[in-house]
Amino acid sequence: MAETQRPTPTASPAWHLFVPKLITTLRQGYGMGDLRHDLIAGLTVAIVALPLAMALAIASGTTPDKGLVTAVVAGFLISALGGSRFQIGGPTGAFVVVVFNVIAEHGYDGLVLATLMAGAMLIVAAIARLGTWIKYIPEPVVIGFTAGIGLIILSSQIRDFFGLSLDSVPGDFLERLGVFWAARDSLSLITFVLAGASLALILGLRRWAPKLPGFLLAVAGASLIVLIFGLPVDTIGSRFGGIPSSLPAPVWPEITLERMGILLPSAFTIAFLAGVESLLSAVIADGMTGRRHRSNCELMAQGVANIGSAFFGGLPATGAIARTATNIRAGARSPVSGILHAVFLLLFMLLLAPLAYWVPLAALAAILVVVAWNMSEVGKLTHLLLRAPLGDRLVMVLTFLLTVLVDLTVAIQVGVVLAAILFMHRMAGLVAVEKGDAVLQRDIDDFQRDPEAYDQRDALPSGVEVFQMRGPLFFGAASTVGDLLDSVGEPPRVFILRMREVPMIDASGAEALAGLVRRAAAHGTKVIVTSVQPEVAAVLQRMDLGPQSGRLVHAADYGEALALARAV
Repeated sequence: MAETQRPTPTASPAWHLFVPKLITTLRQGYGMGDLRHDLIAGLTVAIVALPLAMALAIASGTTPDKGLVTAVVAGFLISALGGSRFQIGGPTGAFVVVVFNVIAEHGYDGLVLATLMAGAMLIVAAIARLGTWIKYIPEPVVIGFTAGIGLIILSSQIRDFFGLSLDSVPGDFLERLGVFWAARDSLSLITFVLAGASLALILGLRRWAPKLPGFLLAVAGASLIVLIFGLPVDTIGSRFGGIPSSLPAPVWPEITLERMGILLPSAFTIAFLAGVESLLSAVIADGMTGRRHRSNCELMAQGVANIGSAFFGGLPATGAIARTATNIRAGARSPVSGILHAVFLLLFMLLLAPLAYWVPLAALAAILVVVAWNMSEVGKLTHLLLRAPLGDRLVMVLTFLLTVLVDLTVAIQVGVVLAAILFMHRMAGLVAVEKGDAVLQRDIDDFQRDPEAYDQRDALPSGVEVFQMRGPLFFGAASTVGDLLDSVGEPPRVFILRMREVPMIDASGAEALAGLVRRAAAHGTKVIVTSVQPEVAAVLQRMDLGPQSGRLVHAADYGEALALARAV
């Protein structure tokens, strides 16, 4: 009897990688129920984004209307053209440092040109399909530079939080602290109390009424107090003259090869940050919803959005992690919610612009203090600092210090290079221990391999899945761990990871494994690891993934893992 030939699957055309999720959503069916959910989510995110966009623009050394323009134009384009169903785009804290420095050195026109160049770089990166390369950025580098940016943002708000009398604030971190200390006698008690009360209200609402828009209520309450009592504090009106009630006319900066060459490093930094944060936000959204984003489509949308924002005189933009999470929690169903968030922000500009005159800068400083704290990810920072291997701790601390004291681009470059050198050092040590190529990828004769490697599914109980991992679980391979649960289809009752052939793991790999455990727990799936090598077990123990943690079940071998799976 002739064997039936299965049709060979054909690869999807390359252009499928760039189809926006908005089109995918509409093709799959979009009804009035979906629109109602998206309307509520879009309004919720717009209320959060309104004060935040103004605060980030002021922290970046420009006027508050620039932040609103960015949130409207870039937010619309990122949602309409992006590769994530739930991404919310706009200005973010990651850009504050680089934008402040570019404006200080090259003026606002220089920032517009740098943003245009960054948008073009992102489009080229999307066409070159570099979206998946983000996985090669180690976790300690990401935590180090985000914590550094958080500290810089926090320091930039000292003047407005304490009401210090200063004409300008230096860009250098240490110089800035010196200027603040010299101006300490000019502290305004009224401003400090207003900022402290705004901060207390935001934190209190997050603790006891998290569904209420804490940022907006703090700004509205502080503005009302300033208006009623005529408090002598700096407001948007007194410092910037208010905000316009419409979008500005499109502009085009002066473009010369010489100017582009000067701005190239800044443009690269903007493009890098936009790519990293947008894809990180999309990954988090996937984890929250179980959906899958298109990374290169997302990069394409980020490029177009940054060009659009620059065209209207806005700021660099990217996916905003906190606003994206808010969008999901508010019940968003599709990219329509992100589009509506931009529309609502435009309506706020058109109708409420005169009221912005009374917004005190102290309240916006309180918002940015919260943003800085959230960016710092103190929990992850402390966890890595106390539990990660020494090399990973060194990478994180060095990246943090370089971000704060030197330059963001230098910090990222040094961090990634140092992490790569550290990985090569670890692998060299493992090769030496194994006397040759035992930890390297090589062909193995079938007669040399343990038969257990081929029959692992023969005795597999119902509701149990198994996956064998091979090779070092380091930052370059960590992103694949998050896909393991999706690869088995319906979440199983027990998921067995065989790790006998995993010779080493770093902090990024351990964090990816912890993320897999968290996702599995959300589905009621128990994760069992088997035959963990001593070096790997030591790292997992330090990262709170050891046998005593209660998060991950350790089995001596595959047979014990099957016995544990049957007992669950």
